[in-house]
Amino acid sequence: MRILTFTGKGGVGKTSIAAATALRLSELGYRTLIMSTDPAHSLSDSIDVQLSGEVKKVAENLEAIEVNPYIDLKENWELVQKYFLRMLMAQGMPADLMMDEMTILPGMEELFALMRVKRYKYSGRYDAVILDTAPTGETLRLLSLPEMLGWGMKVARNVEKFFIKPIARPLSKMSDKLSSMVPDEDVMKGVDNMFNDLEGVKAILTDEKNASVRLVMNAEKMVIKETMRALTYLNLYGFKVDMVTVNKLLNSEQDSGYLEKWKGVQKKYITEIENAFSPIPIKKVNLYDEEVIGFKALSKLARDVYQETDPAAMMYEESPIRFERKANLCEVHVKLPFADASDIQSWVSGDELFIQLGNQRKIVSLPLVLAGVEPGNASYKEKWLTIPFAIGRSVQPAVINGHYHALGAQA
Repeated sequence: MRILTFTGKGGVGKTSIAAATALRLSELGYRTLIMSTDPAHSLSDSIDVQLSGEVKKVAENLEAIEVNPYIDLKENWELVQKYFLRMLMAQGMPADLMMDEMTILPGMEELFALMRVKRYKYSGRYDAVILDTAPTGETLRLLSLPEMLGWGMKVARNVEKFFIKPIARPLSKMSDKLSSMVPDEDVMKGVDNMFNDLEGVKAILTDEKNASVRLVMNAEKMVIKETMRALTYLNLYGFKVDMVTVNKLLNSEQDSGYLEKWKGVQKKYITEIENAFSPIPIKKVNLYDEEVIGFKALSKLARDVYQETDPAAMMYEESPIRFERKANLCEVHVKLPFADASDIQSWVSGDELFIQLGNQRKIVSLPLVLAGVEPGNASYKEKWLTIPFAIGRSVQPAVINGHYHALGAQA
């Protein structure tokens, strides 16, 4: 199943490009689902069909959904919510407060959207799933969530196995107050099931053959800068970006009236975009003289973007993370095209490599052959961060854990 994720700064036309892509795929015979994960949904407006939190057929081979987190919360989190509610009320919290809001953990909405991707992949119903996501910052949080929650899965399972089940739950039978604080087995089973559903989602979204992210932008300074940051962070997390679309360009062959000066500004920024994002394919789309709403307009947009190319094709093949081994030297390469070398730090803990870039952190699971191996000095050259490991040169865990390898002047 082909998975395409569209993201970009708010207002650049991301939803229109995503919807046009989905429509074109359906026209080519792909069984296609387009899913909006943006809390401020605009997919209904784009295709001019009223959508809901349930999948709806909107055209031949095309289905659509605007994810409603409260539907997913009821299906996946109700038992846990009731436990939180019971615990809060036992602490004297008034029952008339908005408990629904207070018992939802940060990131839950995004979590359930990702679980849907996994469910749809294994349903066998679709050949392509298009994700119309929130603006860039929220999308980065969405896509990095499975990795960030990895530690949570381990902690929750260990707490249940080594403390709650053998100690806390038996003791809770002796005290009503303690009983209100200790989760039932069904509650922990619900949490465990949710984590099981989340496992494998990252692999689906970073599948080199079947998944990629497509960036949508305008030829404007602030938009370019945000898109550059997005590309760097997406690469950091291992997401392949295979296309960039520059939307809403003024037609260079027509008189734009009082916007003629703005046309010159766009031309300058187009050159900057081409220099910055090459060799990733860059598609350019002119500003239309009317809103892009409904299937007819979206079909035209799709042909302007893709011409005769199949939108399901992988437009760019380079992987943002790769391992290379030469004799006893293994190198981890991470492409970070717009990073500042002074902002990058890396260290190893056990069998995990940590890469910190600003406030974003990537955790790379190392091959077993590299577990316990001290990394050499990292370097940053021609957009690639390289971290070498000399196999056979192990160190004590106390030295590895928390040991930073800053890049310094090697950029």
